[in-house]
Amino acid sequence: MESENTDELWLNALSDLDEVQRRRFAALKALELGWGGVSKVCKLTKMSHHTIDKGIEEVTNLEKKPNHRLRREGGGRKKVAEKNPKIKREIEDIVNENTAGDPMSLLKWTSKSTYTIAQELSTQNYIISEDTVGRIMKQLGYTLQGNRKSKESGSVPQRDSQFRHINQTVEFCTQKDVPVISVDAKKKELVGNFRNNGKRWLKKGEAEIVNVYDFEYLGEGKAIPYGIYEVVRNNGFVNVGISSDTGEFAVESIRQWWKSIGVKNYPHAKELMICADCGGSNSRRSRLWKYYLFRFACENGLSIIVCHYPPGTSKWNKIEHRMFSFISMNWRGKPLRSYEIILNLIRGTSTNKGLSVSAKLDRKIYLTGTKISESEFKKIKIEHHVVNPDWNYTIN
Repeated sequence: MESENTDELWLNALSDLDEVQRRRFAALKALELGWGGVSKVCKLTKMSHHTIDKGIEEVTNLEKKPNHRLRREGGGRKKVAEKNPKIKREIEDIVNENTAGDPMSLLKWTSKSTYTIAQELSTQNYIISEDTVGRIMKQLGYTLQGNRKSKESGSVPQRDSQFRHINQTVEFCTQKDVPVISVDAKKKELVGNFRNNGKRWLKKGEAEIVNVYDFEYLGEGKAIPYGIYEVVRNNGFVNVGISSDTGEFAVESIRQWWKSIGVKNYPHAKELMICADCGGSNSRRSRLWKYYLFRFACENGLSIIVCHYPPGTSKWNKIEHRMFSFISMNWRGKPLRSYEIILNLIRGTSTNKGLSVSAKLDRKIYLTGTKISESEFKKIKIEHHVVNPDWNYTIN
């Protein structure tokens, strides 16, 4: 093979090596060429003769132990934290809002990004990049984190006793074959070609195209799903309203469930237990809710036991995590373009544990601001329980 071709192949092999391997490989080539080998290798590789001399010293020193480091220990530029040991403390002072200088300082109210921290340190005569700030913060135990929902504000002393009372009442009703339902209203949904939260599998480039703005007048209207969940039978019913979430609408939803499902499942029932949140259309303070419950009880000859969950504990309501959560998962990422689509998506919700859900559209208009007079309210046959009477009562 010609010398020029050999040199080209050798240079190609040299280019794939790191700097230690390159100088040692070049040194071996120079030794192979003999007299004038260093000069020739320098000309071929554009390497300094000092580098090749260093390589020759390394490959000919048989007593030297092998070392995989590219540079000798202690070489290179010192780290910022080593040159300025106080810089870690300075970064912590900036990040910690309680110790970051004057409480009225603008820095206290800015985003604590690595860029902001590096800029603030530069005003204190530190030369540091945002990447270095990020590395030091990780060493100090900091990570990027969002808010975590865990704190329950508004907790009340009667909370434990109320949960015990609900549990005991549910067990008692279950033993007597009394229907137990959990009720609540899901958040209002806009009906039309609007964005729906969540993602679903679609072919690349075939995402649903929806309206830029979520104005109600651009769609068909609004949907207010009010749900009834049978705790024992794991069945659900959703009455989808189109106007307002009022006490009358809440009771009408229960009435529709009773007419279509409840009376069939419990043909001999004389009692009904309802577990509801403490606020909203089924609020413990709502006269409208109690008035229409009384009318419903009279129509069907029922005694209705109502237990409200304490304030701030709505997520313990079984309908939330046994039915509504699965409905949300079933229609995630799907624009709710019509009431028919909403009803079909609700009816199509199921779980491995046998949940089945039926749905109905309620086109009745429910007016807000309706008042129940004192004389009408006094006609309600209501008995308050001994335990937490404001939250527990029976309407006969």
